Amino acid sequence: MTLKIVADAFKELAVIVSSPSPDVSVKQFANACSLFSNLFGVLEIAFKFVKTDYVAKASSSISTLEVMVDEDIKAGRAKKPGSHTRNLLKTKRGLEMIRVLFEEIIATNANSSLKDAAYKAYNKVLAKHHGLALQESAETGMESLPSRELLLCMINETEESAKIHMQSYVTASIPVTAYVDQLLCSKNLGIDW
Repeated sequence: MTLKIVADAFKELAVIVSSPSPDVSVKQFANACSLFSNLFGVLEIAFKFVKTDYVAKASSSISTLEVMVDEDIKAGRAKKPGSHTRNLLKTKRGLEMIRVLFEEIIATNANSSLKDAAYKAYNKVLAKHHGLALQESAETGMESLPSRELLLCMINETEESAKIHMQSYVTASIPVTAYVDQLLCSKNLGIDW
């Protein structure tokens, strides 16, 4: 995986969600999100708490994210554990955490700690949604993070190329996560559950 492929996938999603009538395909959204699985594979222990199924359990018969949410609402399961809608919200939070992590990496020099950036990202985005046990698990996992240099080597990026592609993801992910927020709020589900 290269970060360029991830960034390009989110640029495509950003174009769709920025259109006057966005119809975000479940398959395209899931495929874009699943591109992070290789990165999470590299950081599996540390990011185990973020890795979700990226709505992959949603069958191919569900065409768009909006249809998926509507079907969960109709079935009375939108906020229930394991529902596609709940997984969508968790995935959106994971995308936001990645964005903050990338922003931290971009803003710091090559000698900066990946662990520090990950702590900041986790605390800013996910910690408030996790109980103490999961927070402690996340903290333990982050202790095993590789150095920033080793991570970049593992994903075949240089400091310079990584920052370029990370910035592309950061820019593209903002309208994508905002779309998910808007979708959930338009269905009177909110985003703080």
